[in-house]
Formats: sequence, C-alpha cells, structure tokens
Amino acid sequence: MTEEILKVLDGEVFSVWFLIGAAFVFWMQAGFAMCEAGFTRAKNAGNIIMKNLMDFCIGTVMWFICGASFMLGENILNGFMGGFSFDVFTDYSNFNYSAFVFNLVFCATTATIVSGSMAERTKFSSYCIYSAIISAIIYPIEAHWTWGGGFLAQWGFHDYAGSNCIHMVGGICALIGAWMLGPRIGKYERNKAGKVTKVNAFPGHNLVIAALGVFILWLGWYGFNGAAATDVPTLGSVFLTTTVAPAVATVVCMLFTWIKYGKPDVSMCLNASLAGLVAITAPCDVTDCLGAAIIGAVSGLLVVFGIWFNDYVTFIDDPVGAVAVHMLNGIWGTIAVGLFATSSAPGFALAGIKEGLFYGGGVEQLIKQLGGMAITALWTVVMIIITFWVIKKTIGLRVAEEEELEGLDVKEHGLTSAYAGFSIMDISGAVMSENENTSIGIGEYEMASEAQRRASVPVENHAEAVKGSSLYTGINKVVIITKLSRYDKIKRALNELGVTGITVTQVTGCGIQKGAGQMYRGVEMDMTLLPKIKLEVVVSKIPVDSVIEVAKKTLYTGKIGDGKIFVYPVSKVVKIRTGEENFDALQDVE
Repeated sequence: MTEEILKVLDGEVFSVWFLIGAAFVFWMQAGFAMCEAGFTRAKNAGNIIMKNLMDFCIGTVMWFICGASFMLGENILNGFMGGFSFDVFTDYSNFNYSAFVFNLVFCATTATIVSGSMAERTKFSSYCIYSAIISAIIYPIEAHWTWGGGFLAQWGFHDYAGSNCIHMVGGICALIGAWMLGPRIGKYERNKAGKVTKVNAFPGHNLVIAALGVFILWLGWYGFNGAAATDVPTLGSVFLTTTVAPAVATVVCMLFTWIKYGKPDVSMCLNASLAGLVAITAPCDVTDCLGAAIIGAVSGLLVVFGIWFNDYVTFIDDPVGAVAVHMLNGIWGTIAVGLFATSSAPGFALAGIKEGLFYGGGVEQLIKQLGGMAITALWTVVMIIITFWVIKKTIGLRVAEEEELEGLDVKEHGLTSAYAGFSIMDISGAVMSENENTSIGIGEYEMASEAQRRASVPVENHAEAVKGSSLYTGINKVVIITKLSRYDKIKRALNELGVTGITVTQVTGCGIQKGAGQMYRGVEMDMTLLPKIKLEVVVSKIPVDSVIEVAKKTLYTGKIGDGKIFVYPVSKVVKIRTGEENFDALQDVE
C-alpha cells in the first residue's frame, strides 16, 4: 500500500515538474529577445522585442486552431500527421491540458529562432505571416513524426528535447530566410563585377543585454531538456549533461578565438554557450559526462566555423549567428545520439534505442539518426521556400532601403527610439547616431541613392520653416559636424565655393580609424576615434542649398555618421568694426 502511494505521489510530483518545465521554456522567449536585441543595432531594438512577443502570441493562436491537432492528434496518413480536432473546445473536461501547454512553448521556440537571422531588414507584417505558418503547419507536422507517435518514432529515431525537431528546423528556416532576404545594407562591399571585396562588422549595440539573454536561455534549458524526465536519476543526468556541454563549448571557443584573433571574443563565446546547449538537447538523456564534454567541444569550434562560413563563403548575413548556433549544432546534436548513446545513462532504457557507435553499438542508431534528420530537413526546406517565395511575390519580405537605413523602430512601429531618455550626446550638444560608422554599401556619392546620402550626412534645415515670412532675411547659419579627418577637404571645398569665413571648434564625438585591427565575431572592426570638428558659416549671397550640397558630397564616405548639417535662419548680422548690418556685413567674409 505504501509503495502504491509513493508511486502515485512520484507521478504527481513529476507531473507538476512537467508544467514547471514548460514555464521555464516560456521564459526562454525573454532570453531570445534579449540576445537578439543585444546582438543587433539600437535603431531596431523595439522591432525585435515586438517580434519575439508576437512569436509566442501568434503561435498560441495557431496552436489551438490547428497546430496541436497536427502534432498530438491520432495518426493519419501512416503516421505523417495527427488528425485535426477541436477537442480543446468540444471536450475540454477530458483534454490533456499539460501536453497542450508543454508542446506549445516548444513550438514558439522554433519560430523565434528565425527572427535573429532575418533581423534589421524584414517587414513586420511578413514576419507575422511566416511565424504563423511555422507554428501552424511546418513545426507541428514534423514534430508529430518524432514526438506524436509518427513514423520516425516508430522507426527508432531519437531526439529527446529538440536538436532536430526544433533547432535544426528553426535554423534551416533562418538560413533560407536570410538568403532570400539578402544581406543588410553595407554588410558586404562589392567591386564593379559584383565580387565581395570586404566584409563589414556590425557590432551589437548592447552585449550586456545579449549576455543576460544567454543566461536566461541557459536557465530555461534545464526545463527545455529536463521537463520530460519522469524519474530523479534521469533528471539529474539530464541536468549534468545540459551543464557540461555548454560549459566545455564556451571554454573551447574562448581558447580558439584567443589564439586565432588575438583576444577572446565575447559575442562568439556567448554564441558558443548556446551552441553547446543546442547540441546536447537530442542526446541529453542517453549520453554520459564524457560524451557531453566531447559534444560540447565540437560545438565550440563548429559555431565559430559556421559564423565564418556565412560571412566569408556563402555571404549570408546572419546578425545573431542563429544558423551556426541552431542549424549546424542541431545537426551535430542529432548525429551525436548515434555516436554517444550509452546504456550507462539513466534514460537509455526508456529511450528504447541502440547504443552509439563510440560505445560499441555499431552504426544502426547512427543510420536512423541520419535518415530521420534528412527527412525532417527535406520537409523543412520545401515548406519554408514555398512560404518565403509566396510572401516575397505578394506583400514582399524586405523593407524599403530608406526604412532599413533609418531603422525599423521608427518606420515599422512609430518609435523614435527604444531607449528614450538614453540618447548618446557629445559635448557640442549634438545627438550622435547609435549606428555610427556602419557601412551603407556605396562609397561613391554619385552612385549612392538619396536615402543613402541622407543616412550618411543628414540635414536639418530649420530655415525652411520661416521662408516667405517677414522673419526670413535670406541670411543663414550653416553648422557642420564631421570627423576631424575631413577638415581639410571640407575647408577647401567651402573656399572653392566662395565661403571664406569659417569658425571651427573641436568637439568630442565618435569616429573611426582605418586598419585598427580589432575583431568582432571574426570580422575586422574599425576602432573608435573621439575627436570631431564643428564648422560654422553664415551665408547670404551664396545659396544655402549650394553649401549643403558641397558639404554632403565632400563629407560622404559611405558610412552612417559621416557628418551632420544644421541650417538656421539668421534675423540680423552686425559687423562690430564698421557697424554694417545684414547683407553688407557679410561681403568680406563669404
């Protein structure tokens, strides 16, 4: 009698843990949001937060409409998918609430992986559509094959918590999405033949937030991997492997980047922690400590290779490294089951699979892993290409050039900044761009579009507001803030235009220094240079539009923050020495 009571209590405890684990996985949405926002630029932070919020909310709606049925329903079409039902509405008293919620939070994770690779240039409306399709069709059907009693489960394929079903699938969607979308403006510089000549680094605006996101994700992963455990030894072993693999991956990545780039790369190490977590997700219940350490070590190298490969070989722009973290390490983790599964792991007997190649089990399980992974990958590739192609041909995937340059926060959501009250200021009182020095892709002024010119050298013309009124005297003050290195060129250009009276002040701002040799995620990054100059001229005879055009053309180098121009109306000018006023006072200084 006592044993029966203890068995019931044990079952109840693990049922509660199952739901607590689901809450852990839901909290991972915050980790993904922080990680993606930190690795990208400040002008898109609000858009990224909104996307990660809507991933879960849209996913929930799709889940109760059809996703849960397709994944958890009774087998139809020989185990291809679950049968459609509305039991959540029609038979609620007998419904499996826990399974519904638990699998929902996993579904939302798959959709949010795609967000990072397509960040900073995707239409929000398009994002909502493909996120809904992933949650409604792509993920539920392939997840049914492994976790819903489908044909892969019957065959003996093993993916305990989602290296294949979640991370590889999300990573493939991310890869294809980033490829079809194209790189961010300025990521790659090309010659006239179209060949890439330089890869530009776009440093994340807040690595502190990104690190917070990684720690949140790591904590959530204990629920991600451990929630399905039904006994204490298996749960303890899963926690152990889920700790060892990412820790080893991070150490290996730190050492490798330290040797290769001269300094340990912070952002790469953050990615490596996630890579180790992704890779251990499939085999976490069937491998031991040594296996977890080897899996993690390979992950730490694989993530660096994946980021380099996208940057320098495929030229696919992945702002957060999602393809390297999720796709490559999802593949590796799925294969690792067939290599490192061991009967000494507490969860091995329940898994019902063969031991891995390195533990004397031969290649049988490895073949099953490769076959199941290939079928899942094929389904994902076909479905996501169709999805993106239809969206691209109808409403479009990518925002306009001007929207991308100005930022999705202001254009897509009407947010001036996600950091209102935290603007970066210099001592001249001019607000500095948080995206200073970002290449916009075209280095020649004549070839640049109007949007690119505005992004490089924006103009604020306050004189336009008083033109035609009695307050307008035709005299204007032009203030130009630019890099110290451009001083000689802008002074010469203004002199050639006929402007001879220039007031110059050195101020503190942001700039770049070519060839500094600093590295960010394996890409050379220019150093920060503080000195800037402020030039002030007052013009009347020379058209102010001519001064603006000459200044823009001279300052333009193809980077955001090449300069900024302000124009103010002047109501009165007095020359102290002669007493001359307005137009007459300016004749010997223009």
